[in-house]
Formats: sequence, structure tokens, C-alpha cells
Amino acid sequence: MTQNSQKKVYWFRELKMLFFLLLTLITSETFAQCEKSTNSSKIVGAGGSITETIFYLGLEDNLVARDLTSNYPEKALKLPSIGYLRNLSVEGLLSLSPSLIISEPDIGPDKVVEQVKKTSVEIRILPDDYSTSGIIKKANCVGQILGASQKYLEPLTNQLEILKQKLELSAGSISAQKKIMIILMFRGTSPIVAGAETSGNAFIEMTGNTNAFSNITGWKPVGIEGILANNPDYIIVTKRAFSTFKSVDSFLAQTGLQATNAGKNKSVLVEDGMSLLGFGPRTMETGIKVLSLVNNNP
Repeated sequence: MTQNSQKKVYWFRELKMLFFLLLTLITSETFAQCEKSTNSSKIVGAGGSITETIFYLGLEDNLVARDLTSNYPEKALKLPSIGYLRNLSVEGLLSLSPSLIISEPDIGPDKVVEQVKKTSVEIRILPDDYSTSGIIKKANCVGQILGASQKYLEPLTNQLEILKQKLELSAGSISAQKKIMIILMFRGTSPIVAGAETSGNAFIEMTGNTNAFSNITGWKPVGIEGILANNPDYIIVTKRAFSTFKSVDSFLAQTGLQATNAGKNKSVLVEDGMSLLGFGPRTMETGIKVLSLVNNNP
């Protein structure tokens, strides 16, 4: 073996070892995040999908507070609010003396999170996984943190597995992919739409369709010229963004979207933002709903 070949083998082995080390660290951290809490007597749900998952699992008895994005189910609205997930204060988080905070990764600012970690309050930050499998993993993880047995969790996660299979079957049966635009909100007259690397993009891909704005990254405002150029076949708009319009007709007319394929066919779906983009227990049902619209209007 030549000296160059020996070097290549050496570096390959080193890279292989580094890869497995990183994989082990990631797996260990994920597992640790899902370990049973030492004290779940007073829980704060920080993030709409987290709080929704806790209620879905029937483990809400010890919830003492929620953040402002946790607006489902209706029972959650009766809980005191700690404020907006990305702009929390130490005082707000600790005001109800929680023993455990379960959060989405958007919790912030960082300095507040670091201060809370220095207290006796346990904080679990669960990673985003915008996929059908990720929804099920989140349910299992939250259940494990709160001490639910596998026997208790299994029928609940099985229901999610059934939805996953139904969604995948429906996505596989579409005759042709459609271009979908998701509108989160409006900035002035410009809609903020889902580009690549967003939960909106992941939702569209989950339905087996194409994001009309995969050519941009993140949530971005777009003008009517850009919308007409991308020409979506379907428009999904959050209830929050739609709330200022009286009807689909007025929505299309006032935004100029009536000139798109979606506008011409009135292919507009108004959906709760968290069920659409939260990747909690309702998101797969919303995907099935969207696919029903697409499949019935080929």
C-alpha cells in the first residue's frame, strides 16, 4: 500500500469514528430529553404543539400555565399565560413556581432560558421534526417525560400511526402534484408565505404536493407579481390572516389573488395555524383534509 493510500485509509477511519461519535451524542441527548421528569407536579407547556400533545395524551391535570401560542384545545385558554414563546421573562416563567417546563426549541431569549436552567426548575426543550414520524415521536417523548407507561401511550400513538398511514395512502393516490401556497399572515398588503426550510414547506411535502414558493427560503413577504409568476393551484391561509376578510371572494379580490389558478377555481382553504404548521396531533388530520380537496378537484 502506498503512503497516499495509507493516509486515505487513516482519514476515512477517523471520519467514520467522528461520525459515530456525533451520532451517539445526538441519540443520547434525544433520549435524555425524553427521560421521566423527576417532578412533573406543576407543568408549563411552552409551544402550541407541546401543550396540544399534553392534552391529546390526557396528561393535562398538572398543567399550571401555557404560552400564547398554546391556544388549543379550548381548555388550554383557561390556563394562565407566561407570554410569547420567543420573548419570555424569568419572572413570567417562574411566577407560578413550576417544577417542569416542556418547550419547543423557539423558547427564548437565550439569556432567560439559561437563567431558568440555573434554578431548580427542570426544563426540557424538544427538537423540531416536521414529519409524520416526528409527530408520533413527540407524543411518545412527552408521554415518557410525564411518566406515562408504554401500555398507556400505545393506543394513543396507534391512533396517530393510523392517521399517518391514511395520509401517506392519500398522498400516494394524487393524479398529479399541485402547487400550493401557504399564507401565514399579511405585512401590509403583502402575504408572508412559506418558502423552503419552513414548517409550511414540510406540510406541503407531507401531502405529496409542491410548494409554489420553494424558490425562496424561510417565511417571506411576496408581491402580487411574484405570486402570479409562481401561480399556485391551491392557497391555504391561516385563520389569523383570513380574519379581516368577509369571504373567500373578498379575500381573492382584495389581495389580487383571483388571477391565480387557485383564485380562478376558488381553491382556498382556511385553516387554524397551529393545526396546519404546529406538527402536533392535529396536523396529519389537516393534511388529510387538504388532500381530500386536491383529490376531489383534480
